[in-house]
Amino acid sequence: MREVELKSVVDDVMIRRQLVELAGGRLLYEGSLEDLRYDNAARELSEKDEVLRLRVYGGIESTHAFLDWKGRTTFQDGYKVREELSSQVGSVAVFKTILENLGYVVIAEIGRWIAQYQLGEATVRFERYPQMDDLVEVEGEPEEIEAA
Repeated sequence: MREVELKSVVDDVMIRRQLVELAGGRLLYEGSLEDLRYDNAARELSEKDEVLRLRVYGGIESTHAFLDWKGRTTFQDGYKVREELSSQVGSVAVFKTILENLGYVVIAEIGRWIAQYQLGEATVRFERYPQMDDLVEVEGEPEEIEAA
């Protein structure tokens, strides 16, 4: 699957969320989101600009989690584009152990609060980080991103 996205700093999350809702956006999820990025000791994935990520919604005890692989980043007409494969994970603890037993280690942990919407065919996600600017990410095909 091909991931196409735009990401930007957002000036006021609450106002922008209201605008998305007024435009017909449907709230899909609001709460914590934690990404655990994995690589091997030689950092072979990072060297190839690939990402192996365990994404957990709602805290580490959650069963709402996904394992994602992302290919090399390219940019087309201002959009960030990369191949992405994703599958839901039943037990975060078991899957973490599987990855560790395969020789992968956590190289980055990224925790944040999000509000994720469906707006037309695009996904709009507002992200609040503890020590970074607030961001908005819009994902979909270019025409869907522009419509959102």
